[in-house]
Amino acid sequence: LRLVESGGALVQPGGSLSLSCTAPGFTLDDFDMAWFRQAPGKEREAVSCISSSDGSTYYADSVKGRFTISRDNAKKSVYLQMNSLQPEDTAVYYCARTSPLHCADATLVENWGQGTQVTVSS
Repeated sequence: LRLVESGGALVQPGGSLSLSCTAPGFTLDDFDMAWFRQAPGKEREAVSCISSSDGSTYYADSVKGRFTISRDNAKKSVYLQMNSLQPEDTAVYYCARTSPLHCADATLVENWGQGTQVTVSS
């Protein structure tokens, strides 16, 4: 399963971005999906997850109220809407097919995208 992210960019503090993730040739309906991020010199961390079974979601405390994960099965895509972006959100963002048991555990991720760079700076 190859995951492809898009939407990363340079944005000013307080701005918004929407990231997209697709899997060419596959549907994502049956997979629990997640967004992770990795800033320079830091470990990769889970940002948000969405369940395939009931659509339930998980958000890291640092992004609650600002980020929204969603999926559109018809478009075979998963999205991450990011609002009120801050410099500390600067990182490479990765789409992932994750475990339904522990969606935020990077060691249980089954497939990773190549990543898309998000830079928040004035």
